[in-house]
Amino acid sequence: MRYLFTISIFILFVCSCEKAPIEAPMLPAQYEGLTRAPEGFDPIPFPDDNSYSTERWKLGKRLFFDPNLSRDRSISCASCHKPSLAFADDQAVSPGVEGRRGTRNSPSLANVAYQPYLLREGGVPDLERQVLVPVQEHAEFDFNILAIVERLETDSSYVNASERAYARPLDAYVITRALSVFQRSLISGDSPYDRYRNQGLASALSPQQMAGMSLFFSERTGCTNCHSGFDLTDYSFQNNGLYSEYPDPGRMRVTNDPNDKAMFKVPSLRNVAVTAPYMHDGSIKTLRGVVEHYNSGGHDHPHKSQHIRPLGLDEDEISSIVAFLVALTDEGFLTNELYRE
Repeated sequence: MRYLFTISIFILFVCSCEKAPIEAPMLPAQYEGLTRAPEGFDPIPFPDDNSYSTERWKLGKRLFFDPNLSRDRSISCASCHKPSLAFADDQAVSPGVEGRRGTRNSPSLANVAYQPYLLREGGVPDLERQVLVPVQEHAEFDFNILAIVERLETDSSYVNASERAYARPLDAYVITRALSVFQRSLISGDSPYDRYRNQGLASALSPQQMAGMSLFFSERTGCTNCHSGFDLTDYSFQNNGLYSEYPDPGRMRVTNDPNDKAMFKVPSLRNVAVTAPYMHDGSIKTLRGVVEHYNSGGHDHPHKSQHIRPLGLDEDEISSIVAFLVALTDEGFLTNELYRE
């Protein structure tokens, strides 16, 4: 992996050629919801230097689905982040160019706008810079952001879209910013659980899901020690006892601190029922397998969280928690035609 070096080269370029943001035009009715946070959510954090506009969103969406961003034109962002799977993948590790495989499972991009840092080790502070990681990664796009510009600027429709969106020629700044606008619009917050929580709609959850919700929020399981808040994560870095020894160094890869070895960012549980397989390496195939892992207390590891301990759940209780996790599925988000190619 060599992304940290490459990012350092490009960050100055993509962050320093900034112009004053264009005032966002009136939004067509079909796009209005893209900037509206669901009930109970914080406002969507579009930064001042990359505010939302419909033209920016459209350009970002086109780039997200364009395989021209990869060296051999074989994959796009959407190849590993599929809309119908909450912008995750159903592979343990997604293939990159020439079928190369990395080491980590593709996370969901639902509500990625709220994440205070990106990647499973938290090595990138914002979406604008995160875009550079898959672009240059050998096992992903294996390309160069400047080469992408050269490839796309021969397409007049891209050039014109760039001028409409950012009032500047197509360049690395535009590509990274537009992709970030699109990704910040991927907001999911209308699951059965939300309808129960926000509207008091008891019929939104089955009796089994209600039982699972009670267990999930109980001190007995302690799930909310890490999976709390409107996005059901505290974004902390934890070791969950998946292994006794980890081939992946986790957060230590960024910090070089041995205390961060095998520590990974806690993921959101929204739409978790459709994002299998699970864990940073995709090693657990089913949602039930995940609950059983936590019920077992996991493997011993020097950095295992104090919250990971045997829970003593019986089979019915495990099934109830799994049923509740299914109730975190936002079908409207998964089927929203605005997010489809």
